[in-house]
Amino acid sequence: MAAGEPGDLGVYSFRFLPQKTFQSLSTPQTTSRLRQWSMLGRIEAQAFGFDQTFQAYRKDDFVTAFFKDPNVIPNLKLLSESSGEWLTLGTEVKKIEAINVPCTQLSMSFFNRLYDEAIVRDNGYIVKCLDSFCDPFLISDELRKVLLVEDSEKYEVFSQPEREEFLFCLFKHLCLGGALCQYEDVINPYLETTKLIYKDLVRIRLVCATLQQRVMNRHSLTLLWILSSVMFMFYTTVMAWGKCLNIFSGYLYLLFLLYQFFILTLIYR
Repeated sequence: MAAGEPGDLGVYSFRFLPQKTFQSLSTPQTTSRLRQWSMLGRIEAQAFGFDQTFQAYRKDDFVTAFFKDPNVIPNLKLLSESSGEWLTLGTEVKKIEAINVPCTQLSMSFFNRLYDEAIVRDNGYIVKCLDSFCDPFLISDELRKVLLVEDSEKYEVFSQPEREEFLFCLFKHLCLGGALCQYEDVINPYLETTKLIYKDLVRIRLVCATLQQRVMNRHSLTLLWILSSVMFMFYTTVMAWGKCLNIFSGYLYLLFLLYQFFILTLIYR
């Protein structure tokens, strides 16, 4: 049985993909903003491929194998809190906890409620508030209050499941910034940078179009779409097995274009 086929429960192995770049983190505009937010040089994305189909119920095995893999240990970068320099992992991790980070949000309209709830004005300016502290952050506007202060009156604008979304986590990370962050007065730079990085890290991919033999000698075309995302800073590439009947090849291409148009419409809203 080849690696990646259903029923194969072998150990995952990984390979480092240094040629894979993330342009969203290196554009002049993003670089300028990250510098202003005290995050330049303190945010990194790396790519690793693996040899088997990812199964959600095996996430602990997957992550354990990742941090123990000989191709990961000398290449995975970590930011040292003491020196502020990037170091490699260098050794096997002894204790691992895997947390599921959902990536179901595909539209920036997810943040429209910031306008609806008067956290951001119609012209894009963030509403200010009296200064307070939520260690170690200074809170001087309604946006950071929504992000940090659980007992604020508008904290529930985002539910707990929504706050666990990767899109929200990325947005929050950029809004709060680093230790010497110079905060924005308007929301657009945060939204634009979040969108750019999110699109670079989260991709919709056509995984497989297979014909399966079923009862009464029928053939049914199965289209399987998967949301592939970056979690734990590695890039996932999904391999699928099977053959497609030539008679459907033209229709598959048309379906693929239509579906991509639909997804891009959602993302660019």
